[in-house]
Amino acid sequence: MALSPKEVKVLTLVAMGYSDKEIGVELKIAYGTVRNHIDKVVLKLNAQNRTHAAIIYKLMNKDWLEDIYETNNNTLDRRRILSDRL
Repeated sequence: MALSPKEVKVLTLVAMGYSDKEIGVELKIAYGTVRNHIDKVVLKLNAQNRTHAAIIYKLMNKDWLEDIYETNNNTLDRRRILSDRL
């Protein structure tokens, strides 16, 4: 089953190390909504947890995260990405 665009955004932030609260702030959605999206992603990908879901999605979509990685000076370190925004 395919992920919705919002679910992909949430999973991308999960892969970058964001907490549920940080994801909510970043996407301007409630904490409960973030949890719902993560739970749906885990179910759709038949994963054991959020990290496993990110790994499965990366294996299914080889180019996922590549643009973000290149745009952020070859890092997915969210602390560096967030500090660069300020």
